[in-house]
Amino acid sequence: MSDRQLHLNVNILNVGFYGSAWRTPRADPQGFVDVGHYVRTAQIAERGTFDAIFLADAPALSDRPEYRPFYALEPTIILAAVAAATTHIGLIATASTTYNEPFNIARRFQSLDLASGGRVGWNVVTTADAAASRNFGFDNVTAHATRYERAAEFTEVVTALWESWEDDALIADKATGAFLDLSRVHAINHSGRHFTVKGPLNLPRSPQGHPVVVQAGASEDGRQLAARYAEAIFSVANTIEEGRAFADDIRRRAARFGRRGEDIVVLPGLATVIGSTEEEARRREEELWSLIPGDYSLVRIAGILKVDPAGLTLDRPLPDDIALPVDGSQTFFRATLDIARREGLTLRQLLRKLGGGTGHRVIVGSPESIADDIERWFRAGAADGFNLMPDVLPEGLEAFVDHVVPILRKRGLFRSEYRGATLRDHFGLQRAQGRPSIPALAG
Repeated sequence: MSDRQLHLNVNILNVGFYGSAWRTPRADPQGFVDVGHYVRTAQIAERGTFDAIFLADAPALSDRPEYRPFYALEPTIILAAVAAATTHIGLIATASTTYNEPFNIARRFQSLDLASGGRVGWNVVTTADAAASRNFGFDNVTAHATRYERAAEFTEVVTALWESWEDDALIADKATGAFLDLSRVHAINHSGRHFTVKGPLNLPRSPQGHPVVVQAGASEDGRQLAARYAEAIFSVANTIEEGRAFADDIRRRAARFGRRGEDIVVLPGLATVIGSTEEEARRREEELWSLIPGDYSLVRIAGILKVDPAGLTLDRPLPDDIALPVDGSQTFFRATLDIARREGLTLRQLLRKLGGGTGHRVIVGSPESIADDIERWFRAGAADGFNLMPDVLPEGLEAFVDHVVPILRKRGLFRSEYRGATLRDHFGLQRAQGRPSIPALAG
């Protein structure tokens, strides 16, 4: 095997990437509220020695629920069940910095990290969904810059809480009666624009120190947040050039924060449709596409672009006057518009290319061709691996694990067995070190 190894997560998008996935013969329409569905999917990924499962989240009833399953179960609840049913695979969950408090998130994720033996990651998002805003007492989405300012302070506080204990603070010596060394536990005494948190956390450190910090977002503010805090990034890239430019940019920014850019794992999203042959894969894609209701993708893409769907025409290119949204998701807006403009696509062609999705790359083909594609991106430095989004779950993941993973292993790109027990081990990251910089409680 080469020194540099590919990383693979599976993004469990309910019952699959395609909005029509739940209508296919082997899919379970109730899977989105069945913890067993997530457990089974995670066990397949673990059989394939994947680095982690990844769970997105939206604290609202959204994403055209009249047509497809949606985000329902709270992600850390799912991961607790998965942790009990697996032994090695990493567990990454999304939690918003806009609609939570730092102490609660620090405690929840550190608890899960301890319960799983050090396999957890926290995906930091700011949530640009209007329906979510209304669920938390806001009439409008908080301004983009304000969300990211809050997110930076939020992440700083969470990290400080995780690092408020030194490794050997917990003594638990029955003979002497000494349980906790308070000289090694530190209040954080944070007082900022958005949060005032004294600390410390009421939990010791885990086998990996603390959860891995993951980030998803490619706007200017998102890149700054990632460069400062993220250890793994779920990105959007549709060409090798885009992927390489994003990774290089993040690593340059990270260096300005005194970080080593090579310590950040960059994982573009990748949706897969796999057949035993190219022709079979295309037939599968056509079947999935034929089951998507006509206006589902149209209204969905209009929401991403923040335009009135009535102003879009299927057999014409996107209008020239579409403007970057001030408060929406800039990442998917840019990705969607860039694909359409670069390739001169009509709206119908764009929707088909995206699989009715939101800007991530979709590849359709045989196991060999998909392995070729992944290898090209990896060797070109455009990706350290991928956040995979199979077309239908769990069968699309089974196809990848049973037919693509063996090819990647044969080429020396991917592990045949786990060589560590924590998520940091899988990602090749160092154990998180504490950084107490304030007086201990005993003082």
